Amino acid sequence: MKAVMASQLTVCVLMALMGCTVPERLFHTRDHSDVEMSSSHLAELITDTDHAQHFLFKYGFMKPVNWESTQSPDADTLTDDDVFSEDTVSLVQEGTSSARTGPHLEHPKESPDFVKALLEFQRVSGLPVTGVFDDATKVAMNKPRCGVPDKEEDQSETMETTTAAENLNESYEVFNTTATPQRNDTDVDIVQNSTSVQAETGKQRHLQTLMRKSRRRKRSTSALWGHAAFSKSVLTWRLIGEGYSSQLSVDEQRYIFRLAFRMWSEVSPLQFVEDVHSPLDEVDIRLGFGTGRHFGCSQRFDGAGREFAHAWFLGDIHFDDDEHFTAPNTGNGISLLKVAVHEIGHVLGLPHISRSGSIMQPSYRPQDDGFELDWLDRKAIQNLYGGCGGRFSTVFDWIRKERTAYGEVVVRFNTYFMRNGWYWLYENRSNRTRYGDPVSVQVGWHGLPVSGVDAYVHVWSRNTDAVYFFKGTQYWKYDSENDQVVTEDADGRRYPRLISEGFPGVPSPIDTAYYDRRDAHIYFFRGSM
Repeated sequence: MKAVMASQLTVCVLMALMGCTVPERLFHTRDHSDVEMSSSHLAELITDTDHAQHFLFKYGFMKPVNWESTQSPDADTLTDDDVFSEDTVSLVQEGTSSARTGPHLEHPKESPDFVKALLEFQRVSGLPVTGVFDDATKVAMNKPRCGVPDKEEDQSETMETTTAAENLNESYEVFNTTATPQRNDTDVDIVQNSTSVQAETGKQRHLQTLMRKSRRRKRSTSALWGHAAFSKSVLTWRLIGEGYSSQLSVDEQRYIFRLAFRMWSEVSPLQFVEDVHSPLDEVDIRLGFGTGRHFGCSQRFDGAGREFAHAWFLGDIHFDDDEHFTAPNTGNGISLLKVAVHEIGHVLGLPHISRSGSIMQPSYRPQDDGFELDWLDRKAIQNLYGGCGGRFSTVFDWIRKERTAYGEVVVRFNTYFMRNGWYWLYENRSNRTRYGDPVSVQVGWHGLPVSGVDAYVHVWSRNTDAVYFFKGTQYWKYDSENDQVVTEDADGRRYPRLISEGFPGVPSPIDTAYYDRRDAHIYFFRGSM
């Protein structure tokens, strides 16, 4: 009996010392109402000044954090050589119960630094600035938030270039008013033998090595215009196979991430391409879900309830899979789209912005329909990478008659920009393009050339109301009231037609054209003519 107990004790000690790999969960606990979530998967609430002081330290309010150094590319990784021998294990004995004390910390209530940090947190959080750890402050600290510190240390002396966060913070202060196929459950072995555990552990080590190599490579070539930014405009990304979420299908996750990257590409010259084939260390941005200790990361997720993700400049994005991530516009939970857009902003070089409405504010705001990047978010990313370039092929006001729900005829207009088969609707009242644009011409203007158009002409007079689109050597007639291309008019003419047939003497292709209501003429332009 004693031999059996000793054997069991030895196994337990070995497992503890070796950091035994825990099998992957087959389902998320919230999917089973009959299973109570373990307290180990819940973030510890901030209920007193000691917890509050830890919070203020972690997020840089007590002292700016050197965040990039916390994700050291040279961190040690457990290898087979690190395992203790049986002789060593036999020497392990129970220790005495002597008291252990850490370095003396001044009680938060007595610390001027704590009060100063609390005042700053209250200021940037839009709370009454009292310096007292009151209920409102407690609620704010317990809100779901990003794991990246709000206040980061100036890296200009330790990196080749000054970080974008520090370069941009001055302007922010002015405006701050407050791929792999989806796995099935049947593919996961519930009972794992020692060989499968070792294989999975080796797989995780290999993944950690690849991600660290990639971080080291990008940090040595990360300068653009003096800021911490990618040195190229086309960036690749991947949802790593070892890091799928247990809450959404892989297709849903990849779709949401494509939307998140697109929101940044709409307001900058950056292009994002999903890469599921290249070696992992050659992928620019890697995304993955984990819980607790994950991917060899130096930061541990705290469980459901507070920190939902973290990211590093020019590198990785990790999501806490203990959080209740949901697809856009589903009402409950945390919108994965909003969190992904925020974390991508960090990877691209943006810090937290304590401005209400900014996607880069540290605390999560409940999702809303059609959320978009705040004007300051756009200004910030363009400060790093520049604005969108290129010429538009045509710009026009589409004027048409519409009937209201009461049968009244009203005249409405919208402004459109077109280029290379894509179009943007410009919302004049908001002084910006519509959320979600550009859209393919083939989708929004069905029947027009998929490659776009060269010119738009609206002949509008007392007796005439005709719309024409020109492309190459042809032109199309458009029925604005029914929002469709005309294939044959009342006189039997079929469309599209050659420009030379409908407008004799006009060379084609043309560069642009417009109708002047003052003299009722159409003016065509080509080159200098």
